Amino acid sequence: MSEANSSPERQGLTPRQARRIRIALSAVIMIAVGTTLVLRLGSTHSVLTMGFYGIALILSGSALVLSRQGRTRVATAVLGVGVAVAVASEWAVASMR
Repeated sequence: MSEANSSPERQGLTPRQARRIRIALSAVIMIAVGTTLVLRLGSTHSVLTMGFYGIALILSGSALVLSRQGRTRVATAVLGVGVAVAVASEWAVASMR
């Protein structure tokens, strides 16, 4: 029996590739949030704006650390949900003014 027939072919990413992709994604989102924070503070000087984007930066960094530790699914959830809630909250507060 050949080795190719005995084991099914693995599809998808290896755990190492998944970690690297999520680390890169976290870093890119962290840079984007930081840039947006600088632009928003240029147009409006608000402590709430700085707070919301600061939280998004912290969550991006947390996702980066979680990805490095191999917790890629948790990191994806933290990154996606956390950053979306922080940005949506900032938008909601800005629209009330």
